[in-house]
Amino acid sequence: MILASPSPLGVALGIATAAAYGVTAVAAPRLGRSATQWLLGLAWLLHGVALAWELIGLRQFGFAPAISVTAWLVLTVYAIESRLYPQLTVRRVLAVLGGGAALLAAEFQGTPLDVGSSPWLPLHIALALASYGLFGAAVVHAWLMTRTEKQMRLVAETQTGLPLLTLERLTFRFITAGFVLLSATLLAGMLFSETLYGRAWRWDHKTVFSMLAWLTFAVLLIGRARFGWRGRTARRVLYAGAALLLLAYVGSRFVLEVVLGRTA
Repeated sequence: MILASPSPLGVALGIATAAAYGVTAVAAPRLGRSATQWLLGLAWLLHGVALAWELIGLRQFGFAPAISVTAWLVLTVYAIESRLYPQLTVRRVLAVLGGGAALLAAEFQGTPLDVGSSPWLPLHIALALASYGLFGAAVVHAWLMTRTEKQMRLVAETQTGLPLLTLERLTFRFITAGFVLLSATLLAGMLFSETLYGRAWRWDHKTVFSMLAWLTFAVLLIGRARFGWRGRTARRVLYAGAALLLLAYVGSRFVLEVVLGRTA
């Protein structure tokens, strides 16, 4: 089946969201923390409306909406986290991330989402997206760790405002939470595939990459607990697992929707 044309309202909401994020990114260096947070909050709200229209109004989903939801969840995590750690300053980076994701989702709005096959399917999808969001937050924190380490070597003031050990602890908390949700998602898929999708469990590209990502994160957590993995080694394993997880759904849907121009 050929993909449907993008919804005009969805495109307009995506552009408005990207514009709000763009204003935040440009104005952030000139404004104070409070004003920047208000702008980012407005962009986040528009982003949520755009996602609600796509997922609930149009009932469509695909690789770009998955990226957009992940970015929105990372911003949600930041909104909560910034209350606990006001010195965490990554608003400009997250604004660029959110704007790019919103534009991508406006252009590639996905395919019809068949939620009528099982009342549990929305919960299954929500678990998967929540794990994406938590691993996305872990990747952002790992990047902040890298930046902080470089600044420490240059004897520069850390722009994140958080100690390296605090960043590392937060990163592994997100990894652990994401791993739990990913495990629940994969287990539900294996045990209840016929109920959720109307077919038996099968080893397709999405399943293979998801399992490889799960194994990678499991190795990372075991390495952390047994061998004290940290720093560059831990980050490399995290990035590898996140890349595999991205290929699992986003990669397979990208090939179908963009390369092949089909829904299935």
